[in-house]
Amino acid sequence: MTTKLTVNGRAVSVNAEPDTPLLWVIRDELGMTGTKFGCGVALCGACTVHLDGQPVRSCQTPVSAAAGKKVATIESLSRNNTHPLQVAWIKHDVPQCGYCQSGQLMSAAALLRTNRNPSDSDIDAAMSGNICRCGTYPRIKAAIKDAASTMRKA
Repeated sequence: MTTKLTVNGRAVSVNAEPDTPLLWVIRDELGMTGTKFGCGVALCGACTVHLDGQPVRSCQTPVSAAAGKKVATIESLSRNNTHPLQVAWIKHDVPQCGYCQSGQLMSAAALLRTNRNPSDSDIDAAMSGNICRCGTYPRIKAAIKDAASTMRKA
C-alpha cells in the first residue's frame, strides 16, 4: 500500500502496510537512521519524532497515522548542529553513550517551540517520556534552559 507523507519538508510516497511502524519506514524505507529503536513499546522515547509538530513515539505510530501529515525527524533540526539545542547539548556534555539523544532533542524541541521560558517542572513534564540510561538528566535540563535562553535572545 502506498502512503504519502511529508518528511522534513519533503513529500514522499512509501510502500508499506498501514500498520508498519513509522520508525521502520523512516529508517528502512527512507534511509534516515538518526531516529533510534529503543524499547519498541513507546516507553523509552528514543524513537521520538514530530507528527504535525507534536512529539510521538514512532515505534508505535503506524505509518497510516502519518498519511498526509508532516513528520520531522532529528535530521530536521539542523544540517550542521547549529540548532540552539544541539549547541547547548554539546556545551553541557549531555551525551554519554548518545543512544537516546535524538529522541531527547526532539522532545526538547517540541517543548521550546511552545515555551521559550520553561520551568523545571515544565521540562520534567515534557521530558518524562524519554529515558537516559546514562543518567544525564541534570545536564539535559541545563542544556534545555541554556537553549531556551539563546532562543529568547534571537
